Amino acid sequence: MLPPRSFLVLSTATSSVLAATAGSFADGGNTLISAMMMLVGNEKKVYILDKAEGNAAQINGHPAWGSVWDFDTHQSTAMDVRTNTFCSSGMHLPNGSYVTFGGNGAVGRGGNLGSQLNPGGFSASWDSLYQDFDGTRAMRILNPCSNGDDFTSAKCQWFDDPTVLSMQKSRWYSAAEATGDGEVVIIGGFVNGGYVNRNYPIGDPSKNLGAEYTYEYYPPRSDPPQTFQFLLATSGLNAYAHTFMMPSGKMFVQANLSTVLWDFENNQEFPLPDMPNGVARVYPASGAVAMLPLTPANNYVPTVIFCGGQAMPEFDYGDYRFPFANTWDIPASQDCQRITPEPKDGSPPAYIQDDNMLEGRTMGQFIILPDGTLLIVNGGLNGTAGYTNNGTLTTSNQALMPFDQSLASGPIGTPAIYNPNAPAGSRWSNAGLSSSNIARLYHSSAILLPDASVLIAGSNPNLDVNTSALFPTQYQAEIFYPPYFSASTRPVPSGIPNTLSYGGKAFDITVTASSFSGSANDAADNTTVVIMRGGFTTHAMNMGQRHLQLNNTFTVNQDGSITLHVAQVPPNPNIFQPGPAFLFVNIHGIPSNGTYVIVGSGKIRKQPTAPASALPPSVRLNTASGSSNSSSSSSGSGSNGSNLKSAATASGSNMALLLTFVAGVLSTVVAADIL
Repeated sequence: MLPPRSFLVLSTATSSVLAATAGSFADGGNTLISAMMMLVGNEKKVYILDKAEGNAAQINGHPAWGSVWDFDTHQSTAMDVRTNTFCSSGMHLPNGSYVTFGGNGAVGRGGNLGSQLNPGGFSASWDSLYQDFDGTRAMRILNPCSNGDDFTSAKCQWFDDPTVLSMQKSRWYSAAEATGDGEVVIIGGFVNGGYVNRNYPIGDPSKNLGAEYTYEYYPPRSDPPQTFQFLLATSGLNAYAHTFMMPSGKMFVQANLSTVLWDFENNQEFPLPDMPNGVARVYPASGAVAMLPLTPANNYVPTVIFCGGQAMPEFDYGDYRFPFANTWDIPASQDCQRITPEPKDGSPPAYIQDDNMLEGRTMGQFIILPDGTLLIVNGGLNGTAGYTNNGTLTTSNQALMPFDQSLASGPIGTPAIYNPNAPAGSRWSNAGLSSSNIARLYHSSAILLPDASVLIAGSNPNLDVNTSALFPTQYQAEIFYPPYFSASTRPVPSGIPNTLSYGGKAFDITVTASSFSGSANDAADNTTVVIMRGGFTTHAMNMGQRHLQLNNTFTVNQDGSITLHVAQVPPNPNIFQPGPAFLFVNIHGIPSNGTYVIVGSGKIRKQPTAPASALPPSVRLNTASGSSNSSSSSSGSGSNGSNLKSAATASGSNMALLLTFVAGVLSTVVAADIL
């Protein structure tokens, strides 16, 4: 793969001069491409993917649909991606690399089929103008490298060659979930494009040749993909199914109105209750979904929350061509539901009604914050994800559609924060949060940054680049600063290790006295250590996003500093799968900057475990106090992250891992004939 030609856009506001005002949005610079997908690759870089389309930014003689955004400068650099990444899924690997799965066939201008058609003529293998290849079976691997590496070297670029590494099946809008061993299960998807992956009338789903009902693995296995019966049962509304690995090793899967616990190794299903109130959460209904923080207080028992989406009648979703209703006139749902799929007390799992959101929202996206609250951003008041150039069954003339090609309306610019531990009836608030004037609808994305702010980008409910549409192709990024940025002092931890294990010997973190004011005992009592993974964000989801609080005790020292005695990750890799994470220390809910760590062995294998860490008792000292001039929870501008602690990168060679995988693929899997 050739190294990229840099294409830079200088932001007028860099991290050295940005004032971080709590509850506000700030300029995040130009992303060069519309940020349909994002991931945080290391302590300084966010990697961005778009569908193949006519972006002005060029790379190796064709429009770019890959870029990398720098945390400090807010500059973006184009990256070369060969295949059409449109509506891929993605997941982390144990060594810190990321892999994306599938996409769409090759396209040309206007989203039309590329110039070289595949057999049958329903998709294309290549386009001479955009120079994109068919991405439906692609497996693309990124080694994010570290900030000090040579970014132009091949090992730091996307490896994207389906003739060498590909899936056995074509998958567009597939789901992906990591296992406790670090493998990735790739689930379902479309074979070819459309609004929902069904014919109408539905008939026998198994005869629907446009949908993919199987699952397979990364690294590729030689055995053929098996049918996942749940996908047949949820036919039509199972694109981007919501998936979460459970402590038992089973997978929680939700699509359409159905829910299941799934033993994927043996392909056995254990039905759970249906989603209440007829609210669909998967694409294109696109509700906000996340696993709530895993903590010692909840014994690391996962609970999943679903908010918003659509309660349209089943008929309104239509078929591959278009919806059968004017979706932009249909209000989105306010409904929120929680479910604990594997209760420790042996009680049957059940959906529990939670507080309604402050407004209905489709394409809303949950971002878990270091303090354990959940931020919801983006989305619209009405409609669904998706776009159409065919109108709808009700409005058959495309020219009469009021929002161009968008199937949603009423963009929501004001975020809200959900506190899962607040009393029922008081869990949602947007007090003190400002609004953005940028519509973030279909193909928007958001992800937590290492300084605990949130990068928000994208939005493009259009077939191709359209900067004059009512909801245009959006290249402007924003950074949202949550309320804890009102603190004038943030914790400054030291001694954080590069890697964490599943159980084993505890480690110590020291927090300086200048990190807080007032009683050191009080600060220590209100300190938490958390590891967080922002995941792979696309289509209002963050695949692989998790928040886990490590158990800790403390010793308060005479100089006012606090030594935190911190347990390793609980000895069950299914709870927090192996791979990259950021470690934050919170004092009174104010987070430190995050430090990059690798959880687990860094290899795809059964992870070594040891007994849960033994911690010494806490030691208090009544005379000790912090030396900060003001309270760590006082108002004022907070850190903008320009002095982010430089994190150590994962050990081992990511490129060696890639080459090992590729060699294995060549010996066990016949490359798909898609080029």
